Amino acid sequence: MPELVAPTVRLQAAWLEAHAEWGPGQHEDGFGLGPSDEVGTPVGFAAWVARLTGEVDLAEATDTGAAGCTYRWIVERDRVLGGIALRHGDSDYVRWAGHLGYGIRPSARRRGLATWAVSRMLDEARMRGMDRLLVVCAVDNVASARTIERCGGALEDTTSGPVRRYWIEP
Repeated sequence: MPELVAPTVRLQAAWLEAHAEWGPGQHEDGFGLGPSDEVGTPVGFAAWVARLTGEVDLAEATDTGAAGCTYRWIVERDRVLGGIALRHGDSDYVRWAGHLGYGIRPSARRRGLATWAVSRMLDEARMRGMDRLLVVCAVDNVASARTIERCGGALEDTTSGPVRRYWIEP
């Protein structure tokens, strides 16, 4: 059974394995990986996890985008299957990327994990008093659109460039 866990250095090897499956880059939405994050070393990985979990100075976290965000990893038997981020507030970044971002590693897709994780994060949003969440996906990302719709997403439009914009009331 999968679980949502806060990012932890204990899962560095498992996270690196998932990251390698995606290939190089920072494209796994939900992990909060930035261009300057160095995750290949224990020290760099620990610094990144500290940023994600809010164990760093708030000003630094704001500059790197970690402030105002709850990150969780989707883990099953110490294997990182994906990540999900609940972005708080109404910043320019949230208006562009949405309140929720998630990604499932290729080998773990088609199991309903994204729908399961989004549902759990909607509970978190509700507890935080968030009453309306923007969720976006690429127009051609049919799997993500289905996930969002299964979780109650109402399509706003597809005229905002190459993305679909949905609203979910948790």
